[in-house]
Amino acid sequence: MLGGVTSADVKEPRRCEAGAGADGRGGEPQAYGGERRPRSPLTAGTAAVVVLCLATALVHVLLVFLHVAPPNAVSQLYSRPINAWVHPLFEQNWRLFAPDPESVNRQISARTRRTAADGTTEVSGWFDLSAVDTSAVEHNPFPSHTEQNMLRRAWSSYLEAFGGDDQPRSERAVMMQTYLRNIAADRVAAHRRGSFDSIQLRVITLPVTTPDPAGGARQAAAGPKPLETRYLPWWKVASHAAD
Repeated sequence: MLGGVTSADVKEPRRCEAGAGADGRGGEPQAYGGERRPRSPLTAGTAAVVVLCLATALVHVLLVFLHVAPPNAVSQLYSRPINAWVHPLFEQNWRLFAPDPESVNRQISARTRRTAADGTTEVSGWFDLSAVDTSAVEHNPFPSHTEQNMLRRAWSSYLEAFGGDDQPRSERAVMMQTYLRNIAADRVAAHRRGSFDSIQLRVITLPVTTPDPAGGARQAAAGPKPLETRYLPWWKVASHAAD
């Protein structure tokens, strides 16, 4: 006894050694119940989206490669799905490096027809689609790709798919017909009032005038004579109406 205080023999509990688990044995602490924590649904969804994007990118690169590669057994065997994927949104051409300027001017016009309930039809006048694009591009330092090329390229692709007649003989021809029809119908509906259920296109091919030595354009008083005037058949459209 020191200073009136009796010492007691108290045994301190043994502390777990560094690195000992909850069960007194060495190793990392185990989760409750010995099971791993489940993955977050957000993490699983993100991983699925990443895998889907990578797979889509790989498929896209493969299909475009087969499209631009020289004809081979694989591209010929799967030509239909390749063309369906590439055209018209991912069409490949080399005109940036080997430009092919137009040798003629084409004036594309459209007129519409509406059939009443009693069977009578009403046909509108011709609406010049090319003039709308030309006015939007002229004096515009930054014209849009839509105004410069959409209608022109749609007609060029239609001409390549159909040739001299208007009978579709391939899936690509049907697709290009639908593409051209939808462009014309949407543009008419945006610029004219009234509803219509059919549309017809007229394409006038005009020569490119050459400048004379004086620097002016050699044109007749009435303008250049058309090289060709082509009327396409009436196409049914799905409930187009302009406000």
